[in-house]
Amino acid sequence: MIKHLTIAAFALGMFTAPLAAAEPADAMTQYVTEKVVAWLQTDDVVAAITAKNAQTGALTVQEVDDLDRDWRAQVGQADKPLILSVLDTPLSASLADHVAGSGGMITEIFVMDSQGLNVAASAVTSDYWQGDEAKFQQTFDVGPGAVHVSEVELDESTQTYQAQVSVSLTDPATGALIGAVTFGLNAQAFF
Repeated sequence: MIKHLTIAAFALGMFTAPLAAAEPADAMTQYVTEKVVAWLQTDDVVAAITAKNAQTGALTVQEVDDLDRDWRAQVGQADKPLILSVLDTPLSASLADHVAGSGGMITEIFVMDSQGLNVAASAVTSDYWQGDEAKFQQTFDVGPGAVHVSEVELDESTQTYQAQVSVSLTDPATGALIGAVTFGLNAQAFF
């Protein structure tokens, strides 16, 4: 009898563990797509992304790499003009306010342009160019409505276990794809 209960418990665990693992990802996706991405559907956000696209749209791969290298070198430094050009904006201040008002559910937010370069961020990111990462490639490169959910891992910049939920961003007036956004979510809030 005990042997059968042990086998039954093991089998139940095998079948329910994948369901439990999928539920936090579904909850995180639902939270982002139904509650928080609407924060970014404003004329000010669209204008900031569109302006950045005009500024960076013609950059070469080498220029993007150079900017990313500059950003990484500036992280933690007193002199950080590239980082401050992103963080010292009204949109970045708004993102930081949303993080602060999320009750610990959101750990970071950053908005990317059509190249995958940071337009605005709630705090310093570890790099400037997200275009070589799944968070951008599986959203912006896929098109409107695309969503990417990362694995849960320890994030160096926020020092929390988080998953990142990224979505493509469109201009609500035209439907044109303009960028992407990543929300770092405190994984413990969704388990």
